[in-house]
Amino acid sequence: MYCIITIARYKKSTAFFGFLSMAFFRIFLLKNKTIPFYKLMGCGKNGTFDIRPDVQQWAVLITTNELFTNYQSLYGRFIAAWWKRFHCELFTVVLQPTEGHGLWDGKMPFGNLPKQTSEDGITAVLTRATIRPSRLKAFWQNVSTAGAHLQEAEGFIMSVGIGEVPWIKQATFSIWQNKQLMKQYAYGTMQHATVIAKTRKEKWYSEELFVRFKVVQTTGTINGINPLKEYLS
Repeated sequence: MYCIITIARYKKSTAFFGFLSMAFFRIFLLKNKTIPFYKLMGCGKNGTFDIRPDVQQWAVLITTNELFTNYQSLYGRFIAAWWKRFHCELFTVVLQPTEGHGLWDGKMPFGNLPKQTSEDGITAVLTRATIRPSRLKAFWQNVSTAGAHLQEAEGFIMSVGIGEVPWIKQATFSIWQNKQLMKQYAYGTMQHATVIAKTRKEKWYSEELFVRFKVVQTTGTINGINPLKEYLS
């Protein structure tokens, strides 16, 4: 199985069409029999959970058993033509799930994964949660502290904040040079570790999912660069 994430960045003048795409794309992805699971999501401002949306940037996540060579084959003619029509900057990451636990809308979209494996090398991580309405204030008061030093962390390559429902259903997708450095940040950084402990103790989430992936390939750019170019050459 593959998980494929595409980040589409629109020009300021066409950002509204990014918002519209979330409604239109749903129709075509639902009909696509090669895609058993998909999510259409907005993005946060600073590469992680962020209460401020980035209205120029939108994300598509799918699972599939086939490895496609172009956007039209992958997403279908309508979606490929839409991105081309609005001159979107596109960045796509092809992933294979290796480890994980939890549910997404009551499903295990990446299969029944082991919690730990010996897989190492370039590691992508998806952390996703549905926040309880009664815990929204606590979540948003603490989340900026947890991600404050993410981009300066050793081994960090890139991250993007994504979400299906503003402020309630949120996710962070990040990529690291290896699993050990990712763990060093997640569990060795005091601010981040403290917030993780709070989520458990105060039961912030009604549902959560944590998955690690092997990065298979990337295409395109995000904000003018391919952050993985030097690692996957």
